[in-house]
Amino acid sequence: EVQLVESGGGLVQAGGSLRVSCVASGFTFDDYAICWFRQAPGKEREGVSCINIHTGNTVNRDFARGRFAISSDNAKNTVFLQMNDLKPDDTAVYYCAAALLRRWVTHGPFDGMENWGKGTPVTVSS
Repeated sequence: EVQLVESGGGLVQAGGSLRVSCVASGFTFDDYAICWFRQAPGKEREGVSCINIHTGNTVNRDFARGRFAISSDNAKNTVFLQMNDLKPDDTAVYYCAAALLRRWVTHGPFDGMENWGKGTPVTVSS
């Protein structure tokens, strides 16, 4: 059974940093792309960053560049999202999602995700 479990969310002051984690199980990690999404209250879910586990290549939304960094520890089947210089607008539930690489490369980087975690909430206070 494919499982994605996020952790590491919490309350942080504006300007602070937080690292959220996504532990994957039930599939061959190296065959997948893992992406982070977020959904703020009253807003649609949006993609943040993706990583091709096999190559390590990453894709980032414009708002994430320079502040957020996605990485993976393949030995631990874990993907991280390091978030720096957080702003109140970054307040959201952060989700990780997975897609087989052969599917992911034929869709947009934030489309075609097949499996989702339940999310971890991040609150940035001003």
